[in-house]
Amino acid sequence: MSNTSLKVLTYNIHKGFSATNQRFVLHEIKNLLRYINADIVFLQEVLGERNKSNSRYTGWPNNRQFEFLADQVWHHFAYGKNAIYKSGHHGNAILSKYPFIEWENINVSFLKSASRSLLHGTIQVPGTPQKIHIICVHLGLFGQERERQLSTLTGRINSHVPANEPLIIAGDFNDWRGRAEHFLHHGLGVREVFKITHGTYARTFPSWLPVLSMDRIYYRGLDIVNCNHLHGQPWRRLSDHIPLLAEFRLT
Repeated sequence: MSNTSLKVLTYNIHKGFSATNQRFVLHEIKNLLRYINADIVFLQEVLGERNKSNSRYTGWPNNRQFEFLADQVWHHFAYGKNAIYKSGHHGNAILSKYPFIEWENINVSFLKSASRSLLHGTIQVPGTPQKIHIICVHLGLFGQERERQLSTLTGRINSHVPANEPLIIAGDFNDWRGRAEHFLHHGLGVREVFKITHGTYARTFPSWLPVLSMDRIYYRGLDIVNCNHLHGQPWRRLSDHIPLLAEFRLT
């Protein structure tokens, strides 16, 4: 395989609203994502449908949020519901510059009050022979719930991802206590990119004063080029999370 760079970003966009829910900031998020120009974007809390009147929000898009964000930059995308309610639903989305070979949304909901899912896609970068597996996650708020979801994630990867094919798992793990390491590093042989490059997990929540390590990018079968968390302005005034950005090399 030739040396090919792959830039990825993960971001919980808080349904396109600021951390306090007082401002609709999806247009600002879109402009910043286009500026960063990642090859693959892992998104959480993306509105797939909203039945309430949106007339009070200036600039509310006519299409779904992931389609609005993908516009003319990421020609390929996948969306999986993981929270369904009377006024609509939201979930995970992956935006990609490269076509999907296939994708599937896996339900990992164990509590009726908190629907969750794993969005597993497979892409192939033109000019390279290997598939790359990309999984977008948003895990539950409770420890026992997360453990069961991580166990499901581990089983999914062991059964569907060959050991010789590159893998990226990214998203909001809600794992401020660092318990996911047992499942992901010891169970799958994946490593967390920010921890490898900086010695600790990135603090990504809340955006205005990040103290909790919620958002992660795990990988295997790739080489790290660099990794950063996009703290400070303008990110601190948008979602309640800040994004993680990593660059890999396929070798």
